[in-house]
Amino acid sequence: MMTDPDAKIRIGSLFKIFGPNAAAMTERVGAGMSKEELLERHGHVLALKNIDLDIPARQVQVIMGLSGSGKSTLVRHVNRLIEPTSGEVLVDGDDVLGMSPSQLREFRRFNVSMVFQRFALLPHRTVAGNVAYGLRIQGADRNEEADRTRRWIERVGLAGYEDYYTSHLSGGMQQRVGLARALATDAEILLMDEAFSALDPLIRGDMRVLLRELQRELKKTVVFVTHDLEEAIEIGDRIAILRDGEIVQNGTPQEIVLQPADAYISEFTRKIDRGRVLRVGTVMEAIRPGLEGPPVCSADTLLADALPIVMTAPNEEVPVLDRQGNIVGAFSTVRMMVALGGGRHLGPD
Repeated sequence: MMTDPDAKIRIGSLFKIFGPNAAAMTERVGAGMSKEELLERHGHVLALKNIDLDIPARQVQVIMGLSGSGKSTLVRHVNRLIEPTSGEVLVDGDDVLGMSPSQLREFRRFNVSMVFQRFALLPHRTVAGNVAYGLRIQGADRNEEADRTRRWIERVGLAGYEDYYTSHLSGGMQQRVGLARALATDAEILLMDEAFSALDPLIRGDMRVLLRELQRELKKTVVFVTHDLEEAIEIGDRIAILRDGEIVQNGTPQEIVLQPADAYISEFTRKIDRGRVLRVGTVMEAIRPGLEGPPVCSADTLLADALPIVMTAPNEEVPVLDRQGNIVGAFSTVRMMVALGGGRHLGPD
C-alpha cells in the first residue's frame, strides 16, 4: 500500500470477521465473497475488509459511514479493544498487535485516550474524580494530578462543577467531562467514537467548536468516528468513508465534495452547503498580470466568507494570497458561481 511518511498511525491489510472460524473465512472474503454471502452461507459477519489507512500526525482523521459500515470497529483496533482477524496496526512504527499485555497496558495509559458515545463516566466519582482517573492510573503524584485536573475542568468550561456527581449534569456537560478526562493524560492520540452523536443538535455544535479550539491549541492526532457528513467536514482534516467494511474514499473535505469516488459518495455530498466546505485555494484560477489588491483573499478562506470580499473588488475579482502573503491565484464571483453550482476539478489553470 502507499504510505504517508508523516503518518502517526498505519493500518494495513486489516480484516475483521466475527465468527468461530474467522481466520479461514479471510481467504474467501479476499477472493471476492460478499458480506451477505459470507453471512448466509457460513454464518460469519464481515466487519472490516482489507483496510489500508495512513493517519497523519497532529491532524483530525474522520472515519465516517452509516450504521454497520465498520467505523467503530475500525477505531477500536487502534488501541486493540478489538483483535483483528488479520492485518497490522502500527503507531509510530510500533506493532500494536504484537504488544505483550504489559506493553499494551502502558500504551493505553500513556499513548492513547478515548472518548465514548455514551460518556462511560464513573457514577460513583465526582467530576474531578472522573477527570483525574486516567492520571491516577498513570501514577501521577497528587499535586500534579490536582493541578492538571483543575486546569482541564476549567478548559472545557466546567469550573465550579468539580464536586458534582456526573448524574447531576446534562449530556453535554457529561461529554465535556469525558473530553477533559481524555485530554488530562496528555496522550498524543485521541480516539472519539461517535462522541457527540448522543447530544442535542445545539450542544453538538458547541462541542464541535470546543474540539476545533482545542485541536488548534494541542495538535493531537485525533481519530473521530461519525455518521454525519456535515460534522465530518466541519471537524476533519481528512475523511475516510466506509461502506460494508471497506474504505470507499479517503481524502480532504474538499476532495470528497469536489471529486466523489462514486454514486454512493455523491449521494452523501448532494445536500452539503459547498460555501461552508470549499476554500478559495481549492477553486481559484491562475493569476493574470495586472491583478493586484486590495482587496485580497486568503487561499484558506471559505467561499461563503470570501463572497463579501470579492463583491467589493473592481470587476468582482481579487488576488489570492498564501499564508506567506504571496499571490498564488485569482478568485472571482464567476469562479464562485461555478464552484457552488457543482463544478468539479476546479483549481489553478
